[in-house]
Amino acid sequence: MDQNYWNGKKILITGAGGFIGSHLVEALVRNGVQARVFVRYNSRNDPGLLSLVSPEVFNQVELIGGDLRDLPAILSASKGMDMIFHLGALISIPYSYRHPAEVVESNILGTLNILLAGRENQVQRIIHTSTSEVYGTAIRVPIDENHPLQGQSPYSASKIGADKLAESFYRAYNVPVVTVRPFNTYGPRQSARAVIPTIITQAITQNEVHLGNLDATRDFTFVSDSVSGFLCAGKTPGIEGETFNLGTGSEVRIGELANMIFSIIGKQPRINVEETRLRPEKSEVQCLLSDNRLATRRLGWIPQVDLTSGLKQTIAWISEHIRYYQPQKYQI
Repeated sequence: MDQNYWNGKKILITGAGGFIGSHLVEALVRNGVQARVFVRYNSRNDPGLLSLVSPEVFNQVELIGGDLRDLPAILSASKGMDMIFHLGALISIPYSYRHPAEVVESNILGTLNILLAGRENQVQRIIHTSTSEVYGTAIRVPIDENHPLQGQSPYSASKIGADKLAESFYRAYNVPVVTVRPFNTYGPRQSARAVIPTIITQAITQNEVHLGNLDATRDFTFVSDSVSGFLCAGKTPGIEGETFNLGTGSEVRIGELANMIFSIIGKQPRINVEETRLRPEKSEVQCLLSDNRLATRRLGWIPQVDLTSGLKQTIAWISEHIRYYQPQKYQI
């Protein structure tokens, strides 16, 4: 990374207490950024996964608790910032089935507030986080940025709405927005609501692994590569209004993924497919495989970590931090 570019910049990161967000904060702080991090307020003053970053990093961030749906809070938090990395969202698909209104409010209204604040405070760039889920089940593969958007869950629909708001603010108000679309990021610190930690935590502690759809395929991207893509989107000139897929361009079937993890761990648990872990039939996204050529060409972004290496790093971290997980429970 070009440290000189980032040194001294004032940057607001929403969703900083989340999985990707905490890794992004680390990368930015270590390269000289003055980081202001926005996390969802709770009475415990819990900074989320930022509690797991090094004290050297954590002590350099300005922590603000609030809610993305609160425009005055966002206006205040973004004042004086050069840039906003907007990662804050409710991201669980099963949770969106149960609480669609909350997911829509947080993801759409929250993004609207970021865009309004960015316009009001004249930030130099907003990096808006999308998701590969907006594509739904692939109509054609690999999936490029022009693939149709399909709202197959309330979560994906909320992110489509947020993406379109970001597009509209660029077109209507010339707000400098860049959208990045990560494909199934994984790595250390990820919660068990995602499939890779779900498999790892169960395989380490049990003789049976409970999963949903084994035939779905996904394009898994290690978290350091996703963070690198965010940073490229932040510093590359002349890309305002564009959207970039951040995926490896390789897919793996979930059943095959489980066996890869078992092989690394050195254990062969039984796999039990549970009805409660399956999505509704018309909501299931069967295939996600990215075409990342635009990000490579425009951002110079090339993923560096292959799946086997990334899984080994993730397994090692989870094994050391298994106390943070509850493998016996299905986490949504």
